[in-house]
Amino acid sequence: MLGILLFPGAVKLTPSGPYCKAPTAPAAPPTGLVTRSLDVARFFRDRIRTAVKPEIIVGDRERLSEALGQRVETATAQALADRRRFAIALPGGSVATSFFPRLANSALDWSRVDFFWGDERAVPEDDPESNYGAARKLWLEPAGVPASCVHRMPADSADLPQAALAHAAELERLLGSPPSLDVALLGMGPDGHVCSLFPGHPLLRDESRWVAPVLDSPKPPPRRLTLTLPVLAAARLVVVAAMGEPKAEPIRQAVLDPASELPVALALRRAPRSLLLLDAAAGRGLA
Repeated sequence: MLGILLFPGAVKLTPSGPYCKAPTAPAAPPTGLVTRSLDVARFFRDRIRTAVKPEIIVGDRERLSEALGQRVETATAQALADRRRFAIALPGGSVATSFFPRLANSALDWSRVDFFWGDERAVPEDDPESNYGAARKLWLEPAGVPASCVHRMPADSADLPQAALAHAAELERLLGSPPSLDVALLGMGPDGHVCSLFPGHPLLRDESRWVAPVLDSPKPPPRRLTLTLPVLAAARLVVVAAMGEPKAEPIRQAVLDPASELPVALALRRAPRSLLLLDAAAGRGLA
């Protein structure tokens, strides 16, 4: 059963159910390279057991874009108040075209914001399929983001495994171990995939890497780089944006089925805080 709070132009849903538990402060992530894989796996299993309910906003794209803009601005202000840089991971696709222009107009000090990506296709950066290319056109260039703040996934490298290792090292250097993003902004496919983490793929069980090569994506192109679930789970806020009727069923499963193994469900359950931004069609299964 979902509680519904109405406000102008949108619907805010607060789900209840077997996986919605009161939040508890997670243990501090461990450090140390030798025992990292085992300890990080235990750390994130503890987070799953204490998963908090997602906040859900349903509205039109303009309202959702404004809601996201406000959240990013608030999170950035908090990071700067804590005397640290703000770090965000970006998606591509319809999330980019729908939300990036509003985000580019935010009155923020872009020199203190680090941009990463949730995944990237093995295409040149000027290819229409490039997530980086979409962000550059719709956000980075219009906002005048300094090049030193942009950390592109090198998915166009000929050696994807080595590129994944290099990018993971950059994440650790800048964001710690596990890398801790302030916001992981994700889109979602009709099959429930997020980043390039697809249903049933072995990477869903990978707890030892921050970045992984994908050589067999069921969605073209087959070659990609992706963040893994441990990085999404370490983010201070995970935001999933989904629009359109084909997204309704995976959203319903992710929110209402505590046993769902869809990638979006796993990402939401493991997040310390999560936000769903849905249009009416994508949110119809939650009414």
